[in-house]
Amino acid sequence: MTTFKFNTSIITALFVFLSLGISSAFAQKVWTLEDCINYAFENNIQIKQSKLQIQSVQADLKQSKFDFAPSLNASSSLSYNWGRFVGPDNTYINTQNTSSSYGINSAVAIFEGFQKHNTLKQNELAYSTSLYDSEKMENDIALQLTAAYLNILFNHEMYMVAKGQADVTKQQLSRTSKLVEAGTLPKGDLLEMEAQGLMEEVNVIKADNNLSLAYLDLLQILDLPANEDFEIERPEIEINQELGVIPSEQVYASAVNFMPEIKSAELNVLSSNRSVMIAKGAAYPSLSLRGGINSSVDLSNLSSPSMAFWDQLSDKMNEYLSLSLSVPIFNAYQTTTRIKKAEIQNMNSKFNLELAKNALRKNIEQKYFDAIAAYKTYHANKASVASLKESFKYTEEKFNLGMLNSVDYNQAKIKLTQSESELLRAKYDYIFKTKILDFYMGVPLKF
Repeated sequence: MTTFKFNTSIITALFVFLSLGISSAFAQKVWTLEDCINYAFENNIQIKQSKLQIQSVQADLKQSKFDFAPSLNASSSLSYNWGRFVGPDNTYINTQNTSSSYGINSAVAIFEGFQKHNTLKQNELAYSTSLYDSEKMENDIALQLTAAYLNILFNHEMYMVAKGQADVTKQQLSRTSKLVEAGTLPKGDLLEMEAQGLMEEVNVIKADNNLSLAYLDLLQILDLPANEDFEIERPEIEINQELGVIPSEQVYASAVNFMPEIKSAELNVLSSNRSVMIAKGAAYPSLSLRGGINSSVDLSNLSSPSMAFWDQLSDKMNEYLSLSLSVPIFNAYQTTTRIKKAEIQNMNSKFNLELAKNALRKNIEQKYFDAIAAYKTYHANKASVASLKESFKYTEEKFNLGMLNSVDYNQAKIKLTQSESELLRAKYDYIFKTKILDFYMGVPLKF
């Protein structure tokens, strides 16, 4: 029989290694754009504040419903009187008296010019408005995240371009050194190439810094610390050969029906209508019903059996019921002023709605024409890059044969790098603008 002996230290080391590997796998989560948006919706402080505002408006709405209920209050008072009083025989006497009174009173408004009804409807509108305002904030943060996310993708590709160019220069530097040694190229070309290599190393550092700053921007929008171990998914995003941009008027016709800023502005118009009704309601007569039970006890005479506490309370009990009508005649022009100001606010809310619609339309139109311009720029630069690559390949062959100096070689290389950079800029500009237009059509923000 063969026996196996396990080294406990090896098993322990293996366990630690596997544990670290698992924890590292969890720590190195790759964030998609949807992950970023969902995280922000759950943790962003501004969004949390908007939710609190919803709760506050909801409390006002609840209160406006309870305002229809009658009031019910209990009261009690204790009095101590002393000094000269007129007695039963019309003579002045010095006396001291302690008494207490008790009462239960209720009141209900029967008619107040529909002010409570209109206040309830206005608070219902305010609650719906707060929901749309919160949604608008979520949309703004989602678009910020999308821009920051695409900025990382753009700067990553810019970094790869800079690194690729620096690697090409390093390889060319080795070839140039051999050509100089062979006497095919002058030493000045080697010095020029070394200078170009150093400049491109600086460009790599700048590109890396820009990438780090792009990550920092996204982390700050997410309210995450800068030292957070964070990496995003880098999907392959291709631009179709054909223009895939929906006409701006079609996008606007869709967006105006569901964008929260428009819905909020529309509800503000309805709310201001209610404000006018509330102000006018103050000009109507008001009718209210009141009732109650009151009684009192002379505490100074409690020593007498006939003046016991409960006997006095029962003997002196009185009930009342009153119907009150109040007709406003003149109140220093206050009601008229409130009505006028409410009507002005109503007109202003209608202007605000038009401004919101115009802002949305202009934004969509701007993004539409920006997308078209970026699309044209992208394809023009794509053709330019393809042509410059072929041209640079020919230039590189001539340089390697000693038929071209390093200055012309570096200029051709710089021209290619600039064209590649412009191609990437146009690509991500087009992607962002089309994402916004899709968003206005109700398409979720994701890749």
